[in-house]
This record gives sequence, C-alpha cells and structure tokens, in this order.
Amino acid sequence: MNPAVSACVVRTMGSAGADPRDSDLVVAAREGHAWALTEIWQRHAPAVTGYLRGRGATEPEDLTSDVFLAVFERLHGFHGDDEALRAFVFTVAHHKMVDDLRRRVRRGEPAPYDAAACPRAEASAETVAMNAIGDQEVEALLRTLSPDQREVVLLRIVADLSLEQTAEVLGKRVGAVKALQHRALASLRRLMEQAVSL
Repeated sequence: MNPAVSACVVRTMGSAGADPRDSDLVVAAREGHAWALTEIWQRHAPAVTGYLRGRGATEPEDLTSDVFLAVFERLHGFHGDDEALRAFVFTVAHHKMVDDLRRRVRRGEPAPYDAAACPRAEASAETVAMNAIGDQEVEALLRTLSPDQREVVLLRIVADLSLEQTAEVLGKRVGAVKALQHRALASLRRLMEQAVSL
C-alpha cells in the first residue's frame, strides 16, 4: 500500500479501545499499525478488484483504492474477527459500486475508445494475454445474468463469502441468496453446454 495512504489512515483512525470480538489484526489496524493495514490490503484487494471488475466498474483498481480508504476510515467503529472483517470489506465495496453506478447514470457513460477503428493501433502484449485467458468470455457470461444473480455469483465465488455473509452484504434473506445462486449457476451451465455443442 502507498505509504502516504497509510499515514493518512493512521491520522484519520485515531485509537479505539479493544473489544473481545476483535481479532489481533483488527486491533492492530485500528491502532494504525502499517503492517496490519498492509495485511488487510493484501488479503482482500485482489478479490475486491475482481468483484468490482465483474460488476462492470470502469476503473476497478481506482475504485478498489477508494474502498480501502473507506474501510480504514471506518475501522474505528468495526468489531469482529477476520471473517467478519472480510464481510465488512465487501459491504463497503458493494456500496462503493452502487455509488459508482449511480454517478455514471447521472453523468452518462463515456464513449469507449475503439482500437479496431484506429489504423495506427496495435494490440498490446497485455491485451493479447487477457484475450488468451478468456476474460471477455467470462464477462459476457456474467452479463447474461440478472443484476442480482451476477452480484451473488461474484460475492460467493470471487469474494469467497459465505451464504450468510452474502445475504448480509446485499440485505437479503439467506434463502433468497440460495435461490439466486441456484438460478445463476443453472443458467451459466446451460450457456456453457450450448457453447461446447456448437
């Protein structure tokens, strides 16, 4: 993590008393220890970025930074173990994504750059590599799901949250999350079987 961000977070958080529900990592992060903030970032940032990318964030890396700034600023009011911390991180990520989508609706979507229409453009090594691993196909499959189904799949698979944690993040009942997951996976299975049979 950027040292300047860590310093800002340390100043913002201040110190709060320990709670028996808190893990050592949570206590250390609340006290502003750089190693704890870095550990939280390293544990959760890749999955948060994947979740935001799967939700269609235009700048998932930038939004991930915003998520963790908000997480670190709110740690003073958080109590729980490492599993509860993971759910808390993805609750913040969910809210940041909702805010981002609302902002984009108000401002309108920017026109995407079409590299194919530019005669001077050549595919970068990164583009070639990304195409080779099939990210576009995965994103296309996710876009076939309803927004609620896509959200559940991303939180369950990319974020690795439990059914209960996913329900808490989305403000839904566990039974509703199970049903959404079942329908989403059944739909994805059908689409993949159709693709294989072509």
